Amino acid sequence: MKHFTFDSYRRTFHSDSRMQLLRARTYVQLAVRSRRRFSAHCIESAMSEHDGAPLSTDSFNVKSKEASWVHYRHEDGLDDYRWTTKECHRILEDRPWEEVLKFYARVAAGKLSLSDLNFYWNSDYADSVETACLKDLAASIDVPRELEDSSIPSKVLKGGKWDRRTFKILLAYDGSAFMGWQKQNGLHTIQGLLEQALGKFCDGKRITSLKSEGFDVDAAVVVAGRTDRGVHAVGQVCSFYTWRSDVCSDDVREHINLLEPKALRAISVDEVPRTFHPNFSAKWRHYLYILPLQDNYLHDTCEVESQNADSKNVVKPKMIDASSINEMLSYLEGKQLSFTIFARDTKASRSRGPPTECFIYHARAAIAELPNMEQGSKQRSQVLCIELVANRFLRKMVRVLVATSIREAAAGASHDILVRLTEASCRRASAPPAPACGLCLTERGTVEY
Repeated sequence: MKHFTFDSYRRTFHSDSRMQLLRARTYVQLAVRSRRRFSAHCIESAMSEHDGAPLSTDSFNVKSKEASWVHYRHEDGLDDYRWTTKECHRILEDRPWEEVLKFYARVAAGKLSLSDLNFYWNSDYADSVETACLKDLAASIDVPRELEDSSIPSKVLKGGKWDRRTFKILLAYDGSAFMGWQKQNGLHTIQGLLEQALGKFCDGKRITSLKSEGFDVDAAVVVAGRTDRGVHAVGQVCSFYTWRSDVCSDDVREHINLLEPKALRAISVDEVPRTFHPNFSAKWRHYLYILPLQDNYLHDTCEVESQNADSKNVVKPKMIDASSINEMLSYLEGKQLSFTIFARDTKASRSRGPPTECFIYHARAAIAELPNMEQGSKQRSQVLCIELVANRFLRKMVRVLVATSIREAAAGASHDILVRLTEASCRRASAPPAPACGLCLTERGTVEY
C-alpha cells in the first residue's frame, strides 16, 4: 500500500477540482482503515487552506479526540471490586516466582516429580469428590497413559513406503531456558534444537545428497502442541521419521539428553506406526498452573482504590480463595463452550464458530506446598495449583482462564461467572493472561479421557 503522509494531504487540499477532493477523502479513509491515526487539528489546518472553505472532519471519519480506554462493564455490579488490567499484571507478576521456577527446573531435570507437591485441603471441601481427585494428580501425570502406540502391527513391517520409521519422543523441559517451542531463526527454541540434533539420524536420497554437498540437514519434528515462551512441560509429545534401519530408540534418547542436560530431557523414545501423529492422535491435553502465594496472602487485602470516579474509596480485595476458584472452574466441566473471549492472538478464522469450542473434562483448584529446594530448610512455600483437562485449548486460553478465575473469586462474583463470560462478545471481559512461567503441559492422551 502507498505510504500516506501529511504533506500528501496538504498538496491534495490545495487543488480546486472535485476529483482531487474525492481522492483526498479516499486517502483519509484508507489511512484510517490501515490504523494510521492523525490528529484532528492537523487535518483541519490543511483543509482551511482550501480556498478558505474547510471541509467537515466528520466526512473523513476521523475522531477529533483520541479514544479513551473504556473498561468492560459487567452486569453484576462488582466492577468496583474487579482488578483492572494493570492491577492484574501487578498482582499476578509481583510474587515469589523463584521457588516455582526452581521446582519446574528440577522436575524437568528429573530430580523431582509432580508427586512431590504436598496438597492439603480445607475442611469445607476436603472430602468432596471434586478435590479428592487432585490427590492423585502427580501419579496420573508422571506415568503417561500411552496404551495403543506401544507396538507396531505386523502388517506394517514390510517394504515399500513402510520403510520409513517414526519415533515418538516424550519430553520434559524447563521453559525458562528457551524462547518457546516453535523454531525461529536466531532464537534458542526447543524445536530448532531438536531438529538440528536429530538430523544425524535422518537418511534418504535427497538428504544423502545434501550431506555430501556439505549442507546441514535438520529432521522434521512434529509436536502435539506448541508452548509459548516460558511455559514448561513434563509430558510433551513429539515425533520424527527416518529411513535408516540402524537407528534405535536408546540412541535417540541418549543423544537428546546430551543437548541441554539441565533444561531438556527425553523421558522415553519409542518406535510407533507411521500413521501416528502427535497432534491429531491426541484426545485430550492436561495443563497444570502453579501460582506462588506470598506470606499471609490468603488473608490479606490489596490497598488499591477503585479507578471509578464515583467510588474512589472502594478497596479491592486480592484474597486468593481456592475454594471459590475451584467452584467456578467446576461449572465448566462437561460442557461444550466457545472460549473465544479467553483466547488471545488468534486468527480471524479461529475467532468464531466451531474452532473456538472446547470441551472441558476436568477443572480444579487447590492449595499445595512446594518441596524444600535447599537442604536444611524447613520452610515450604505455599502455592495455588489449577489443573485443566480438555480436548483442545485455544492460544493462551489456560493462562487467561487462570487469571480470570482468580480475579472473579477475589471480587466475590457468583460461581457461574466463567460460564456466563463465555457468552460475552468482547475479550476485555476476561483478565489478561497469567504469567507464562507458572504453566506446565503435564500430559497428553491418545485414549478417551
